Amino acid sequence: MHKSQLSLDRSEAVRLVRGLFPSFTESEVTAVESTGTVNYLYRAGTRTAVRFPMHGGDAHEVRAVLLAEHAAMLEFAAASTVPSPLPVAIGDPGRDYPLPWSVQTWIEGEIATPGSVASSTSFALDVAALIGSLRQADTKGRSFSGEGRGGELTAHDGWIAHCLQRSEGLLPVDRLRRAWGSFRSLPRLGDDVMCHKDLIPGNVILRDGRLAGILDTGGFGPADPALDLVAAWHMLDFPRRETLRTSLAIGDLEWRRGAAWAYQQAIGLVWYYAESNPTMSALGRSTLIRLLTDPILGL
Repeated sequence: MHKSQLSLDRSEAVRLVRGLFPSFTESEVTAVESTGTVNYLYRAGTRTAVRFPMHGGDAHEVRAVLLAEHAAMLEFAAASTVPSPLPVAIGDPGRDYPLPWSVQTWIEGEIATPGSVASSTSFALDVAALIGSLRQADTKGRSFSGEGRGGELTAHDGWIAHCLQRSEGLLPVDRLRRAWGSFRSLPRLGDDVMCHKDLIPGNVILRDGRLAGILDTGGFGPADPALDLVAAWHMLDFPRRETLRTSLAIGDLEWRRGAAWAYQQAIGLVWYYAESNPTMSALGRSTLIRLLTDPILGL
C-alpha cells in the first residue's frame, strides 16, 4: 500500500512471536485479514493480538512510539465505556524484520463497516456515550501535539488540494473543492479534550449490533472536541447522526467542524487506496457521499 512499506512473511512473524512467547505453537500464530494501513496484524492464541509496523526507519524511534502508544492505550481503557486492547509487551526486531513490534490483548467481536449499523439507534447512542466519556478524561495539562488531525483545519489546505487533484475522474471534485472552502474557515471554539482520533469502522468492534469494543487506541490524546464526531459520517445515516448529535448536545459550529474532519480524513482514502486497499477507498467514498447529501450541512 505504501512505497516505503516493509515486508513481513508469516514464517518471520511466527519466529518472532514464538521467540517472545515460546508457549505458543506455530499453528496458534495466524495472520489476520485486515484493512489496516499501518500494521500487519497477527493473532497469537485466542487472547493476544500482535501488530508489526508496516513502515518506520529507526528502531529506537519506533520503540519510543510503541511505548507512547501503550501508555495511551491504558489511558483510553480507563475512560472508555467498552473494552479496548491493553498492552502486553514490545517485541524486539528479528533477522528479517528490523523494527520493534507490539503485543496487545485481543478484543472479540465483528468489525464494523460503513453500513453495518448505519440505521441502528442503539449503536448511535453507544457511540455518543463513548465520545462523551472520552471527553471527560483528564488532559493532564496537555494540548494537541500539532501532528495529524485535531488542530487547525487550514493546516490541511495543501493536502486537500493534492487530494482533489488526484481525485479528478473519481469524485465530483468541483463540488468537493467548494465544500472544503466552506469548511476550512470554521472557527475553533473550546479547549482540547481527549479524543480517540480515528473513529473509523475498522476500529469499531460490534456484538449483536451494539458497540462492543474499540481498537487502535494508541493515539488517544488531546485534540479539537469535534474530531471524534467523524464517526457520525463514517458509520451512521442521517437520522442516527441526529441521534448522536442530540445525545451529545452538539452545537452547529462544532457539528460542522466534525464534518470537516470527516471530509479531511475521507478525501485521501478514495484515490490513495483505489487499488491497494479497496475497502478503505470505499469508506472514503461513502463518507463523502454522506457529507455531500447531508441536509443539515447543505453542501
